[in-house]
Amino acid sequence: MRILRVAQKVYPDTKGGGAYHAHAMSRDQAEMGHDVTVLTVRQDPYLPHIEERDGYTVVRFEPTVNLLGNDISSGVAQYLAQDGDFDVMHAHSHLYFSTNLAALKRWLGDVPLAITNHGLYSQTAPEWVFDLYLKTVGRWTFNQADVVFCYTTEDRERVREFGVDSRIEVVHNGIDTERFCPDGPESDRIDHDGPVVVFVGRLVEGKRPKDAVAAVSRLAETRNVKLYVAGEGPLRSEMDEEHVNFLGHIPYEEMPAVYRAADALVLSSRAEGLPRTVLEAMASGVGVVVSDLEQVAPVVDGGGVTVPVGDIAGFVEGLETVLDGSMEDPRAQIEGQFDWTESVERTTQLLEDL
Repeated sequence: MRILRVAQKVYPDTKGGGAYHAHAMSRDQAEMGHDVTVLTVRQDPYLPHIEERDGYTVVRFEPTVNLLGNDISSGVAQYLAQDGDFDVMHAHSHLYFSTNLAALKRWLGDVPLAITNHGLYSQTAPEWVFDLYLKTVGRWTFNQADVVFCYTTEDRERVREFGVDSRIEVVHNGIDTERFCPDGPESDRIDHDGPVVVFVGRLVEGKRPKDAVAAVSRLAETRNVKLYVAGEGPLRSEMDEEHVNFLGHIPYEEMPAVYRAADALVLSSRAEGLPRTVLEAMASGVGVVVSDLEQVAPVVDGGGVTVPVGDIAGFVEGLETVLDGSMEDPRAQIEGQFDWTESVERTTQLLEDL
């Protein structure tokens, strides 16, 4: 099967869960014997236009203009306008112009299209903008797909609420539960003699990292706790606090050791899909305190605490609960349900069906 993966961002050009998902899916489908090409927007002018790596081909085009944090590339449009000998297109996230273009190609042609929903709302633009988008261009984009992949049943229902009538399949955002496990070395980047809380993600408004800093700073008034932040972004300069250590970007290969060195993970986002960070932390035996998002809360269940978005006191109380060790085994909540190998196999089978 010849697969054209349309991914605005792909790891390691860009860090983040969605970018890594697109990379790992391409790598593993190539290992299964499929011919995979990833069409993406160039994030670094020194990266080659075409590159063969990890068994698949990456084709990069320069961004032409940026709108609300969304790189628009005329090169991507021209590439998609060509006939291209592909059996199926698989686009990642309706939020990107590249996916809108893939939907247009499907509307005009006969190459089937799958779209993976990595989260309904952007982390960088106001929610009202994307409410309007989802009711217009976003809905149209989803409706050109032969199948839409959602991570959870809750997310499937949220997509339906916007008037999407395409076929929707729930395919979990699996992780490697053998790599992310409680047993193994801990990161030497973390050195603290009290409770350790980690925040893993981009430092942008949508992730609300300053809420995590505020909660840990308040908790530090009564406990010897420290927050370690793994991530980079424009809010970094606004987050300097006595009880916070910034690790910057951590290579994905080192993340299992980072989680093992932690006592809790905090995720204070206003919007998410189903974050890999939550699944990875829980698989590593780490309790989580996360924003009460309807597609995330059922996964956390007894392995963590959910808190209303922006409720600093709630995050403090949630961290106290997790750090006191009164939660169920976090790993037991996801083991057997979110396996990456099963995610790849089910995705590939559905693409083959198309």
